[in-house]
Amino acid sequence: MKDINDIMPKVPNMRWGALMNKAPTSEKVEEMNKIFPDNGKWHTVFEEQDQITIDGKEILGRPYGMKGIKFEAEVLFVTCFEQHYNDLIEAVEDAGIQVLDVLAAPLAASVVTLTKAQKIAGCVLTNIGAETVSIVVFENDIPISLKVFPIGSGSITNDIALGLQIPLEDAEQIKLGGIISADFSRKKLSDIVSSRISDIFGLINAHLKEINRDGLLPAGVIITGGGSGITTIEDIAKATLKLPSQIASLYFNSSNYIQDSSWAIGFGLCRIGLETRGATGSYTVKIASNNIMEWVRKFLP
Repeated sequence: MKDINDIMPKVPNMRWGALMNKAPTSEKVEEMNKIFPDNGKWHTVFEEQDQITIDGKEILGRPYGMKGIKFEAEVLFVTCFEQHYNDLIEAVEDAGIQVLDVLAAPLAASVVTLTKAQKIAGCVLTNIGAETVSIVVFENDIPISLKVFPIGSGSITNDIALGLQIPLEDAEQIKLGGIISADFSRKKLSDIVSSRISDIFGLINAHLKEINRDGLLPAGVIITGGGSGITTIEDIAKATLKLPSQIASLYFNSSNYIQDSSWAIGFGLCRIGLETRGATGSYTVKIASNNIMEWVRKFLP
């Protein structure tokens, strides 16, 4: 393992190890912004410890109270362009909503779509949105990698519209199985959709190879987001990634869930806000979660 101070940007009178053993706070986010390249382009929105060693010995759990000479840590930092971050905050506040915190979309979705067993065994949560595909890889109950790809299910809609020469609105419905017509070739439609989905999971597989996790995540790929409603997506994911594949469900508690996962990010943010900003006690959280669930159901087909 490399010393993190040899890898990260050099900052006078500061060592990276001093930042690694604390939970993320607003103050630390400001501190991290000072540490990253001083060009005003990057903003840290999340960090998580992956592996910690003290004097060469791996530590399971948090190292509070332990003593040693050399402290090392592998840490996941999630960053975004400063301009994107500011634009997002401004857009939400212009709508009259106060922003309390910012969290990467796949991490929010993981709160309500992944079980603890899946996170421990190792899995990749794939959120397929209209414009982007975002993934987060878990192992030993810790997020070890997060990636956003500039491609989404909107690209599939465009391909269908061009390939079948039909309006975008009809292409979107066909993509999700909402229109059945004899006016187009089913094989041609299948080839169009399969080709683009294969491209998406090909990008994901390339990233898994970069982090040495391709074919090595026992809990497989869990698919969420609006694009998860495409009929053949599970089979293509399984074939491309050589991993078990399933469509995510939204888990409110052990006995209450919704199979439509298109609201995963929104509900995940609600749960995080509920558990960290106001509600106390498991009973209060359960009641509030059930209320949120009933609200979400109103927007589902």
